[in-house]
Amino acid sequence: MSEAVGGRLSEALVSTALSAAVIGSVGAPLITPVATGMHVSFHAAQWTLTLPLFTGAIAGPVLGRLGRLGSGPHRRTTILAALALVALGGLLTVLPLPFAVLLLGRGLQGLGVAVGALLMSVARAHLPPERSTSTIAALSIAGTVGIGVGYPVISLLDQLAGLRAAYGLGFVLSVVALVIAWRALPVEEPGERPRIDLTGATLLALGTLGFLLLVAEPAIWSSAWLVCGVLAGSGAVLVVWAIVERRTTAPLVDLRLLGRATVLRANLAMLIAGMGLYLLFSLLTRYVQTPAGAGYGFALPGVAAGAALIPFSALGFVAGTVQPRLLARLTERGTYALSAAIAIAAALLFAADQSLPVVLTAIGLLGFGVGGISAVMPRLVLAGVPQAETASVLSINQIVRSIGFSTGSALAGLLLATSTALPNQNDYTAAALWALLPLATTALIITTTSSRTAEPRTR
Repeated sequence: MSEAVGGRLSEALVSTALSAAVIGSVGAPLITPVATGMHVSFHAAQWTLTLPLFTGAIAGPVLGRLGRLGSGPHRRTTILAALALVALGGLLTVLPLPFAVLLLGRGLQGLGVAVGALLMSVARAHLPPERSTSTIAALSIAGTVGIGVGYPVISLLDQLAGLRAAYGLGFVLSVVALVIAWRALPVEEPGERPRIDLTGATLLALGTLGFLLLVAEPAIWSSAWLVCGVLAGSGAVLVVWAIVERRTTAPLVDLRLLGRATVLRANLAMLIAGMGLYLLFSLLTRYVQTPAGAGYGFALPGVAAGAALIPFSALGFVAGTVQPRLLARLTERGTYALSAAIAIAAALLFAADQSLPVVLTAIGLLGFGVGGISAVMPRLVLAGVPQAETASVLSINQIVRSIGFSTGSALAGLLLATSTALPNQNDYTAAALWALLPLATTALIITTTSSRTAEPRTR
């Protein structure tokens, strides 16, 4: 492939992923407008954010299976079909239809999250090694950049033109992503028709749903027994899923690959990192919107609160840009540890001083930490993984990340829970310090690997 063609493909993949990331971010700023405008509870409106997370996590391995046989003969078709469903979902969110239809549309939009792993597999298969590595890193931080781009724009659209116009941005971007992918994705060689493990997909969905319910249903956290029951039940279902996957001839995921030390270690690190990173992200975004009557916070309205996340995206983008130089000097392990250390610095900074300039600085440092960890994670999790299994392994890593983020979000709610309407300022400080444990732990998990197993193969 020529340098020019490779460059166009790389740009198209990143553009598609960025569009999908902005679509995914549509839900968060619109929870309140959905609740008030469609006359549903805030609890129900929260599902407009949770449902795409769930469908994206479950669809990932299924799409990965469709596109992974041989050199990926069905990869292009799978991506285009998924993006077409995302566009259909976007249309359903724009039309003045009942709340249930809006939820259906948001669920379909979650497929955009699942496409990310397939886009990475295209980069790994069709780009030269150096460009492939940088493109996969850019695809990994697309979500970080998309948050900072999507939140303020969507909030502004809702303020100026209403809820459906704000959702309209997601629909437009989904059509744009579909057109870009249709024009740029390479045609794959014909190959074997994939078989889908429906039993495995169902068990994986049930097991993962249990974990995601912990963030979708805050009432569950009022009972320790109920939390333990959900965790135990979900764990048991996933154990059965693992047994089924080991016995089927066409599993969603080759568990022998997931059992490798490098892959297992990277997924464990991602799970724990997701908890710490999203705990801190939830604290910071909630703090800046705290009403003026609380005696702290900044009472930023939707648009301004979204704009406060611009440093998060900007430094997340910087983290991806400087990653090649960091890798050359620090290796994958050192780069991961540095990113975790910068996120730790964000937590300590916020705990020490909660003035507006300091909080914005902490948000930016957190963005660098998230972007750095996201950019280097594919290199860690793909260590020694055959090219044909790229999408499925990355899809499982996406599920692990989703569960980590969900747990971090739920933990933030639990730590800030209070009998009064608002937590006090000391609750925020204590919760920020709680983030130090998972962030330090994830750095130790990666840095204690042997130098022989830590270096991944990118091709």
